[in-house]
Formats: sequence, structure tokens, C-alpha cells
Amino acid sequence: MCESSTGGVVYDCVVVGAGIAGCSVAYALAKHQNRKVLLVERDLTEPDRIVGELLQPGGVRALKELGLEHCVENIDAQQVYGYAIFRDDKQTCIKYPIEENNNNNNDDDENEDEDEDEGGKKKLAGRSFHNGRFVRRLREACAEVGEHRLKMVEGTVRSFVTETGDLWEDRKGASASGNEGNPICGVSYKPKSQEDAEDVDLVTAFAHLTIVCDGMYSTLRKSLIRDPKIELPSFFVGLLMKRGEGKDDDGCEIALPFPNHGHVVLADPSPILFYPISSTETRCLIDIRAKKLPRVSTGELAAYLREKVAPQVPQALRGAFLKAVDEGRVRSMQNKLMPAEVFTCDGALMLGDAFNMRHPLTGGGMTVALHDSKLLCDMLAQLKDFGSKPVVTRATKAFHTKRKPWAATINTLANALYKVFCRTGEEWNEEMQSACFDYLSLGGMYSQGPISLLGGLNPRPFVLVAHFFMVALYGIGRLLRPFPTPKGLVIGVQLLMGACAIILPIIRAEGIVRVFAPFLLGEKAAMGKTKGRQQGPGGKRKAA
Repeated sequence: MCESSTGGVVYDCVVVGAGIAGCSVAYALAKHQNRKVLLVERDLTEPDRIVGELLQPGGVRALKELGLEHCVENIDAQQVYGYAIFRDDKQTCIKYPIEENNNNNNDDDENEDEDEDEGGKKKLAGRSFHNGRFVRRLREACAEVGEHRLKMVEGTVRSFVTETGDLWEDRKGASASGNEGNPICGVSYKPKSQEDAEDVDLVTAFAHLTIVCDGMYSTLRKSLIRDPKIELPSFFVGLLMKRGEGKDDDGCEIALPFPNHGHVVLADPSPILFYPISSTETRCLIDIRAKKLPRVSTGELAAYLREKVAPQVPQALRGAFLKAVDEGRVRSMQNKLMPAEVFTCDGALMLGDAFNMRHPLTGGGMTVALHDSKLLCDMLAQLKDFGSKPVVTRATKAFHTKRKPWAATINTLANALYKVFCRTGEEWNEEMQSACFDYLSLGGMYSQGPISLLGGLNPRPFVLVAHFFMVALYGIGRLLRPFPTPKGLVIGVQLLMGACAIILPIIRAEGIVRVFAPFLLGEKAAMGKTKGRQQGPGGKRKAA
């Protein structure tokens, strides 16, 4: 048990970072479980990012279950019903599943992620928006809980602390082997109001549980994971395109070919994304596979976008694309991949991009963060308090086990699909990409299965692997028709080997046993099932 040596407040939980994961878990713990929570954020001004703008239907559902569905209201968020995919001169449109309404559902609230069509069925939809507006709404929701339960402060966390308030030192190295006997009992931070002052004492906040959600550039990650395995596959270059009906004054066509859909262009050498983020704006993200971006100052990047990328952009968007390039509305960010590494450190855990990152191609990051927040809160709801470190540690271990199959499916899909959608110039790669496009174009189970995985609606690892190799076999079968040829056989073997080389390392990095057979680990993942209680929104504790 953590106790303040100075007799000050001891929070149930300190959350570091008020982004998607941090706000959602802090809100759920304080609002629905009556925990005393401190939320520490380095900068509470509205962020301005070029990613974290598309929330899949599974993420919208998790948001609703956390009691935060109102946060996508009043920010000009757009409904997204699926994806349009463009390859060379072909295009196809894949929609999220339509489900039968369950009239026996006693939920009084409308399902914000679902719209009824004329047949009384539910059209599932994601949401796209300005990331900063969404984060602002989440922070407003946290502020509305009240400081007696959820206190939000602006400051930079410098270190973890022990129960005496001293700097926490990683004695063993937080890892799967654990750091028992050296619990984390809170954090020390420097308030933003004093960031320019010298020789200012850091503020120490004691807590039974510390949750690190400080994002992809986490400063606390290495304190918990000694050697995080981070890959840097590419950059995203972002453009903001004004859109509307017809053409603008310059004759630039600015309407999306498929309204209320994400658009994926299978360009050479890597994909281009388009999706609406407001009623008047479209985000374009160009993936660039390079260790260094072309220079902006010398005009190299603008020239690359005009000469290499623009000719591959659909005609309906090309004028607006070039106009955005000419106006200089170009931003960039490094894409990062990092499989979730299971670690055991009494008193602390991580969520969000600080813990786990996948390629942002599929827009799965926020969905994973919100699902993890909901799952963690459900599991912590069973605990009367967080005072017993061994009990809390068992719960967090079980959380790591239970989240893995779900999250690993989203991660594997994103990373594998990115590799399939990148062109290498090899024949087997072209055949694999072409087979993937045509497989999705078949419709029925061939498109509904993958889009359900992508949307976070049915993220099961066996389903993902089945569809991935069905695509490979579909491509091989086409190579062998109408009859096998030596060239077709060679490319077919290369395609199968290439498919294995894409997906197997990704699954291995996630942990084969943890993904496909977590029950073999002997950890009590069943803690996710309540005993004598029912779960409410955000893991709310209710009497049975």
C-alpha cells in the first residue's frame, strides 16, 4: 500500500497524459467507479495533429460503453460507412456490415454508431473529425466530473516516486520477470506555471496505481520497458483539402468520389489516404517509405508530391490536392510500430501509444486505446480499492493477457495490410496486391470478414489469418489458370513465401501463444468476469 510520508493526499490513480487513452480511463474510473484520480497533462491547449482523426465503429462502441459518446457531438464529426479502394484504373467500395436490429435491447439510448436504413437494419458507422476537437471534448468531460473525484493539472511528469517520495529506480528492469519489492507509488511533476522558474521543487503526487498514457513520444516508457522494440517504417505527409459540392473558384473538383467513406489509393510505391474530417475539409495522408523525407525548404517535398504523387490521385481530387500543395499546407510525422511488451511492475502500467503502436494506415489506434481503457476499467471495477499492490498487479497481468488477442488482431491487420499495399516491383508482390483488391471486390464474406476486422467489430486472430491466406491462395489459383505454367508456379511459390514472410514475423512479435492460446499461460484472465457484480458503463460497479 502506498502512503504519503507527508500525510498528503493519496490518489487511487494517477494518469499521465490527457489524450485519448488517458482521458477515457481517468473519466471512467472517476465517474463510474468513484475513484479519486489525478490527471496530469503537459499541455492542455487543443492539440493539432494529422493522425488520430478516424475512429472505427468498434471504437465508437467502446466510447459509448465508457459513457463518452457525447464527445463526438458538436465537433462537426463525419460518419464513415466504409472504404473505397483505388488501384490503377479500378475501384471498389466496401461498407461496414449491416446488422439486424435487436428489438429486445433494453438500452434506452440510441446507438450513435448505428443508423437505421429503410429495412430497419443497423448501418454501422465510424466517425472522422479533427483530432484536437475530439481531445478537447474528452478533456471537457473529465473536467465536468469535478475535482473532488478527478483533478486535472498541467505539468510535466519527470519521474516515478517510491512510497517515501524518493526517485523511483528501476532495480531489476521492469519486464516480464517483474520488479516486485520496488513498487511505484506515484509521480513527481513540474507545474506548467513554473516551467520557466529555476530551483523549483517538483510536486509529488502519491497514488496506488499509476497509468502511463503519454503517447508515442513517451518519456516514461523506458523506465518501464528497458529496450522497447520500435520500428520506423515510413512517414505520413498530411495535406488539408477544402471540399464541397462541385468546383471551387479555381475549377478544382473537391468532392470525395464516395461521400462519407475513407479512400485508399494503392499508389506506387505506397498508399495514399483521403477521408473527411469536417463538413468542409478532407484530410490527405501520403505514405512515404524513407529514412528521411525530401526537404521542405528546398522544395523537394513539394516537387515529389506534384510529380510523383499527384498523377496517381483520383481525378476528382487531383485539383484540390495540387492546390493544397501549392498553398504550402504540408505537414509530416514519423510512423512508428511497437508491439505491446508484457511487463510487471507493481503500481504501474501503460496504455495507448505509449504501450503499443501499429501502422496508422487502418486507423486502429484510437479503437485499441478505447477498447483497452474499457477492458481495464471493467477488470479494476472488481477491486474494492487499489491499496493492495499484489491484488492490483494480478489484475493488470490479467488485463495484458485478455487484451492481447483483440489488440494483436488490429495490430497485425494494420502492419500486414501496409506491407501488402506497398509496391516493391516484384511480380509476386504485384500479384498479392492485385489478389487482395479483387478478393475484397468479390463482396459477401470476402469483403465483410476483412472490413469487420478493420472496423474493430470482429477482431479475432484466427479469422484474420484465415482471410490473409485465402487472399494468398486466391492469387495463386489465378496464376495457375487455365493451366499451370513454369512461370506461374514459380510466382505462386514466391507469393506464398512472401505472404508467410509478411504475417509470421508480425505475429511472432506480438507473441504466438498470447495471441492464439492465452489460456496456456496460466494467468487468471478470467478476472475480466465479474463475481457477484454486474458491469455498467466504464466498468461501473453495481450491486448484483
